[in-house]
Amino acid sequence: MKFAGTRAIARLVLAFVAVAALAGCSMFSDSGKSETAKAAVGSCISVIEGSMVDSKTEPVDCSTEQAVYKVMQVYDTKTECKEEYTSYEETSNGDTTAFLCLAPNFKEGACYNESPTTGYKNVPCTATEASFKVNQRIDGQADEFLCDATAIGFRIVPDPKITFCLGTPKA
Repeated sequence: MKFAGTRAIARLVLAFVAVAALAGCSMFSDSGKSETAKAAVGSCISVIEGSMVDSKTEPVDCSTEQAVYKVMQVYDTKTECKEEYTSYEETSNGDTTAFLCLAPNFKEGACYNESPTTGYKNVPCTATEASFKVNQRIDGQADEFLCDATAIGFRIVPDPKITFCLGTPKA
């Protein structure tokens, strides 16, 4: 005996199972990632402890001084970031599970430690490890000539356009 509509019900059940399986695979692939690796474009990252192989980072509100980096691009495989961006790579069992391209998100008046091996970290301006202070942040323009004569350096982000005019930390 056949019931009307059984094919439609069977197709609906199979479609539901397929969607559930795909969602489960997606959740499974994200389950091994840190909160930083799950960050979306536009979110911000704080560096708690920098390291060449095992940095401690966490997503934070972009308005805080701890929001040192802004996520500009997110990839599942290793990708070359623009020269002005910092690369963040997370691996598990030798495979890249997340790859982020990060732009500086410095706050005016805040101080940072800069290390060629571990990147930027927010620090108190009185700390001995403070490398520079952001004297001025200019959004919408990427031009070092906007910095005044007191600046000891600058950082430029071309996209989105931002100029950071840097000074001495203790000043």
